[in-house]
Amino acid sequence: MDDNDDAKFMRMAIAKARQGMAAGQSPFGACIVRDGRVIACEHNVVWRTPDATAHAEVTAIRAACKAVDDIKLPGTTIYSTTEPCPMCFAAIHWAAVDRIVYGASIADAQHAGFSELGISNVDMKRLGGSPVQIVPAFLAGEAVELFNQWLADPKHRVY
Repeated sequence: MDDNDDAKFMRMAIAKARQGMAAGQSPFGACIVRDGRVIACEHNVVWRTPDATAHAEVTAIRAACKAVDDIKLPGTTIYSTTEPCPMCFAAIHWAAVDRIVYGASIADAQHAGFSELGISNVDMKRLGGSPVQIVPAFLAGEAVELFNQWLADPKHRVY
């Protein structure tokens, strides 16, 4: 993938997060891509389900695995509007996703009020010995803007 492809798919994840926000969900989106083709693009559905594990990345992994009828997703990249939390990072690792491209940081999510664990993907990769490639802070300004839009909504809810 080149930067143009990465930008295209990250903006799809951002658009999906906005779609979720419009439906009363939290400001997170994720797309999973293989060979230039979107396999799944989902937003956070924690409040709708209600399910504390229904983060955008986990929801996208579930949809992608169903789409390809396999629990492994080799050759894929996940585009996440925010640095995946430890749960999502582990799911990405277990699904054998090759790359994570994310926008906003865990610190940005904490600043917006989310009770994120302050463990970076780089640290999780190192500590766990994961082969996943990490591309941080990609279109970070656009991704952080999702938090600003979400915080401006008087009905926003954190978890």
